[in-house]
Amino acid sequence: MDARDGDLKKELDASLQARRELGEEYDSALVESFLEKVDQRIDSTIDRRVRRQLAEQQMVVARGTRSPRATDSWAERFGFGVVSLVLAIPLSAIGAAAGHLSGLLVTWAGIVGVNAVQAARTTPGLFGRRRASSQDSDWEG
Repeated sequence: MDARDGDLKKELDASLQARRELGEEYDSALVESFLEKVDQRIDSTIDRRVRRQLAEQQMVVARGTRSPRATDSWAERFGFGVVSLVLAIPLSAIGAAAGHLSGLLVTWAGIVGVNAVQAARTTPGLFGRRRASSQDSDWEG
């Protein structure tokens, strides 16, 4: 439990104590007061998270790199692979029917190409694209 949780617990205890002292006629005012404090706590937490995410995005833009928390999750990559294999079945049939072996080879070249582009996009440096910059070579030996 962090300090803010302790503060919120103290506020709740104070509201309950005030209810005991003031009676039931003040219930709605006490509840509204406590809920307002909870709303303020939620708002400040959301504000903090949004500011942190904006700062992270600004750092990524300043560095010119992709975010480590890019939308490309493992599940998204896996789903892309599964969908491409499922679509490969009818595409293979169409390619083979239209162009026999050459049509089938062109179809599979396209499927492999699309998956290679997706893999290169979601995994920087996968195909040796990263090159040492002139700054990197200045620090060596």
